[in-house]
Amino acid sequence: MHLLFSSLFSLLLFLGVTLPARATLPVPPAPQIEARAWLLIDSASGLPLAQKNPDTKVEPASLTKLMTAYLAFSAIKEGRLTLEQTLPVSEKAWRAEGSRMFVEPKNPATVENLLKGMIVQSGNDACIVLAEAIAGSEESFAAMMNGMAKKLGMRATHYVNSTGLPHPQHITTARDLATLSSALIRDFPEFYKIYSLKEFSYNRITQPNRNRLLFIDPSVDGVKTGHTDSAGYCLIASAKRDNRRLLSVVLGAKSDAARAMESQKLLNYGFQFFETVKLYPANHTVSSLRLYKGKTSEFKAGFPSDFYVTVPRGTGKRIQAQLIFQQPLLAPVSRGQRVGTLRLSLDGAPVGDYPLLALENVPVAGMLGRGWDNILLMFK
Repeated sequence: MHLLFSSLFSLLLFLGVTLPARATLPVPPAPQIEARAWLLIDSASGLPLAQKNPDTKVEPASLTKLMTAYLAFSAIKEGRLTLEQTLPVSEKAWRAEGSRMFVEPKNPATVENLLKGMIVQSGNDACIVLAEAIAGSEESFAAMMNGMAKKLGMRATHYVNSTGLPHPQHITTARDLATLSSALIRDFPEFYKIYSLKEFSYNRITQPNRNRLLFIDPSVDGVKTGHTDSAGYCLIASAKRDNRRLLSVVLGAKSDAARAMESQKLLNYGFQFFETVKLYPANHTVSSLRLYKGKTSEFKAGFPSDFYVTVPRGTGKRIQAQLIFQQPLLAPVSRGQRVGTLRLSLDGAPVGDYPLLALENVPVAGMLGRGWDNILLMFK
């Protein structure tokens, strides 16, 4: 087995030439952020633009409710809950500590109101009602939360409850929270709009959304705040400007005002100094690769979804790439199978390596085809 490298080519225009370089302003260092950990990513590319301690394990506080919401949205999408459905309020939910939407045992609440109470009012009582309806108990729901965290690739997260109340084993990281928030926005756009509500009234009590950025930055449309004495003040904020979305995670700020101000600094920095380029549309053939012992001698490789990369503003046309793949490639090949690597660079500096995937299935050839390719492979 050996590596074959393709020639460099321009990704933006899909040509075999590189556009000439032009002068661009250097990207300044990220702003100083007063928090224990923080991370700024571009939602389309998933690339981090600024970070500090993104993999340090921290207490998530009410940011936990993002996973509670993700599972509730999943239950609705799968038909296990409906927005109009009313759910009973247990004594455990009624007596929940911390922030509440003030549900009452004698008054079942609709799923829609519980979602708004959980998201806008950060109601711990709403979380418990939803958890019990979905899984039977909050403990069983926590197991579902951990299963979904693993499925989404949240490698350092462990949940003990649906609310975010402190527990020594209830932990996460800024990177995992960014992964979860991105998945929630991507997978449930029809429900994500709830996160932009500035207030919600229930049981004759009106409470404002604790995300201050909703009131001062019209580009911000979510997502969630969190606070306990041990976790400090936390905020995940998402903003969309010129059809581009950034996501900031700020953990352990000193005050409510500080978490909003620090998040705003990160978002402004990312929008001002970076751009996101769509390099390939979904299912575009990046390369046709030689295949041995298959029913066809070539197959298409690329990306099953739109592929983006984020680079300093003004440099998008200077991105270059190198295809790296192992030979010989042998059938069978399955759609989605990794068959190579797309290595990106900018002005000679590495940007990143990305898995190149098969875009089609190719079964094994018959005996005659396999025999002929065996002969060809003897001379490779």
